[in-house]
Amino acid sequence: MNAAPSAGNLESRHFYFVLDEGMKKKIASCCSERQRERIASAPLIVVACADEKENRYGERGKNLYSIIDVSASVENLLIAAHSLGLGGVWVGAFEEEKVREALSVPSYLHPITLVPLGYPAEKPMPHEKKEMKKIFTFIE
Repeated sequence: MNAAPSAGNLESRHFYFVLDEGMKKKIASCCSERQRERIASAPLIVVACADEKENRYGERGKNLYSIIDVSASVENLLIAAHSLGLGGVWVGAFEEEKVREALSVPSYLHPITLVPLGYPAEKPMPHEKKEMKKIFTFIE
């Protein structure tokens, strides 16, 4: 994950690797009810945080670059996990302050996403993606 590109070379990210069953349940309780069981039952939950302390680009660094760093790292994590036959999902619907409190996350770190990881019970069907022409603009 530390091989991911970093905006401004800040590497403004920090990760919590949660294996403890009780803590996984606490973290899952901070998520929407429909996701709780799947999150709590994952063998590992990665809590990916943006690090405001690693910032030399003012508000843009704090509000954008640190989130870019986390996002690039999590994408690498998900690709690596998939290559090993593991399943993982990006969970953004959670109560940040409750996760912060459960893990005693310092104020300069901001939980951006939760990534439960494990061997999938079933292979999900890929969902339909937007056509490329709807997301690309070519300037010629």
